[in-house]
Amino acid sequence: MRTEQALVGQLVDRLWEAKDEVVASMVQLSLVQISALDHDAATRSLLEASITENVVSALNFIRQDFDADLLEAPSSALAYARALAQRDVPLSALIRAYRIGHARVLDFAFAQLDHLPAEHRVALVVDLVRRGGTYIDQISEQVGRAYERERERWVASQGGVRQHWVNELLGGGAIDRAAAEQALRYPLDAVHVACTLWPAGRMTSFDLVTAVDDVRAHAVAALRARAALVVPTDEHEAWLWLALPAAGADRLEDLLPPQGSPLHAAIGEPGADLAGFRTSARQAAQVKEIVATRLGGAEKGEAHQAHWVRYADVAPVALMAKDLAAVRDFVVATLGDLAEAGRRGATLRETLRIFLTHHRSYAASAQAMNLHRNSIQYRVQQATALLPQRAHSLDDDFHVRAALLAAHWLGDAVLT
Repeated sequence: MRTEQALVGQLVDRLWEAKDEVVASMVQLSLVQISALDHDAATRSLLEASITENVVSALNFIRQDFDADLLEAPSSALAYARALAQRDVPLSALIRAYRIGHARVLDFAFAQLDHLPAEHRVALVVDLVRRGGTYIDQISEQVGRAYERERERWVASQGGVRQHWVNELLGGGAIDRAAAEQALRYPLDAVHVACTLWPAGRMTSFDLVTAVDDVRAHAVAALRARAALVVPTDEHEAWLWLALPAAGADRLEDLLPPQGSPLHAAIGEPGADLAGFRTSARQAAQVKEIVATRLGGAEKGEAHQAHWVRYADVAPVALMAKDLAAVRDFVVATLGDLAEAGRRGATLRETLRIFLTHHRSYAASAQAMNLHRNSIQYRVQQATALLPQRAHSLDDDFHVRAALLAAHWLGDAVLT
């Protein structure tokens, strides 16, 4: 028994050394095989934290083999279960993720058996499967209870009811429009603009509700909206739809952040009827992902100036941003040394971007940046000198403009 326990310890040590690889593999596999889990950047971050803490907890349990009744689900695993409950992701998707993770850890473990004595391998495999299965059973039951409690609480709340109907509308299936309009008190036969709102700094859930309501009132007044629909998605985010008057789409330029706004806003483009309701919401979600990437993946609660960004401003980037690795390769190949992160590179890239946007007019660029024409000319020369083919890179500037736009919105995520 002592020999077997020592061999288990050796195996766990090998798994611990490969922990980061194991976690990354499990995250990727879960997102690929369970599409319901690939919800947004926030839930993907929670998924990674949950898997990381579960792997650590599971390895400790396998090594020590203590009483399974003492096992407690990691706090991040419980938080992830509650977040999925709030987003209408089925419990079966969460439990399946645990089964996938269990199988992946066993795959990594079995790959290490060649390093252990042959006469002990069968007993070791049996013991490993027993301990791993016990861990998954215990933790799955605990996160399942956390999910069910949160689901009951959330659906019982007014916000949960609204989110249930909105999820039905966004799901793309058949929907009882009259029942949805009555439950939401919001007209679907309108031109809709969707916004995703989230804190620009530390904020309690109570303060978030107040701030979102302020934005709702501000947006209704700015766009002269017929109606507004607010749906909290969790404690750190809310959706807002505005039903515009007949000519309201032309007023979207008037939707600017109120002075001192504590919220970021990702704003979709106007769209008519139920299709527009859905499309504008999808665009707002894409904008939020881009803004979150631009902010550099800062810790939740870190203060930022509020960003209000429209889909029209980032549409080309939104089409690229699902594959950041490919975008980064494109940016680096296109911009060369100009893709280097840092203040100087950012200044030169922004100057060149504005210069090309203003049809290579030094005067118009100087006015846009509130600089002297000579400063613009000097910066453009410096920026061009860093491009792979220097001035020849601007002969057909489409790729350069696309790379500069991606670097502007995605920041360090696509720079060297």
